Amino acid sequence: MEEIGKKQTPSPIDPIISMIKENLAASIVVAATIILTVVIGIVANPSQVVNSIVTGGMWALLAVGLALVFGVMNVPHFAHGESFMVGAYVAYFVFTPIHKYLQDNPNALLGALAPFVGILAAAVAGMILGVILERLLFYPLRVRTKSGWVMNAFLLTVGISFILTNGTTLTLGPNFRGIPRYWDVPPLQFAGIRVAVDRIIAFFIALLSIAVLWFFLNRTRTGRAIRAVSQDELGAQMMGINLNFIFPLTFALATAMAAISGASLLFMFQAYPTVGLKPLYFAWYVVMLAGLGNVAGAIVGGFIVSILQTATQQFVGIAWENVVPTAIMIIVLLVVPSGIFGSEVKGVQEQ
Repeated sequence: MEEIGKKQTPSPIDPIISMIKENLAASIVVAATIILTVVIGIVANPSQVVNSIVTGGMWALLAVGLALVFGVMNVPHFAHGESFMVGAYVAYFVFTPIHKYLQDNPNALLGALAPFVGILAAAVAGMILGVILERLLFYPLRVRTKSGWVMNAFLLTVGISFILTNGTTLTLGPNFRGIPRYWDVPPLQFAGIRVAVDRIIAFFIALLSIAVLWFFLNRTRTGRAIRAVSQDELGAQMMGINLNFIFPLTFALATAMAAISGASLLFMFQAYPTVGLKPLYFAWYVVMLAGLGNVAGAIVGGFIVSILQTATQQFVGIAWENVVPTAIMIIVLLVVPSGIFGSEVKGVQEQ
């Protein structure tokens, strides 16, 4: 006779079942997104799915910066779209002269590297802009603000958005500046799927940028300091972490992520003063859907929102592209107010 209460051998799928139960909302949304992706691939052209994944990578990159600055500094950054705009302009003004030079002086190597020069310049410009904004505007506000930080920071970012948008209009005019493509090569074709090289490279730039940021935050001393501040600002100070270094660095990284997005998608979003408005909307969709300040969740959220965009265009109509993702986000937040992956911002309600 077997012993009563004998321990049963745990099933290898038990951890998976436990994880699904603990993150039921996220599991449902992710599963629904995967099903929707398969349906799009069957009903529409599979290229639509590939393009959605590529766009999702850039939304993820843009949202990661937004989630980072919110998670570490409690700043609802509504000027994040202008960082996208700055990246687009910098890439255009750096790449265009090189491109014109190459038309008269062909050079295969320089032609292949020129787009990366423009994108790298945009990243550097984004970091500089982030440091300037934090030091000149957010630091004085932090020194003087004892309560109501989130609301004051929100109003400040709205003001920054107006200044950057109107300042760009006054200095550069309302004209559209764009390029048809970075790399003058035919699209890649495989398994009946046709994808532009620019889209593929933009996707890998997004993945590389996210991977570098993840490595920095998790494997370096400074990155761990940033994470410590996001978890407990006062405790981080007591451990000797210098907030006057961490905050500018965080803002610089977030702004650089947005600038890289704008530069990488210059062939899709031409540079003009209000080009950052639509990317800002979708970045906020991602962040609110995933959870405020949740950097890891923002990565997955970027792909979810991109698939929702494509599904809306395919099955409802392009005019509803913004409406349907917004409605779904509202429904999800009514059920899970902290987002499907949970908010990592401490004390927002109290502020």
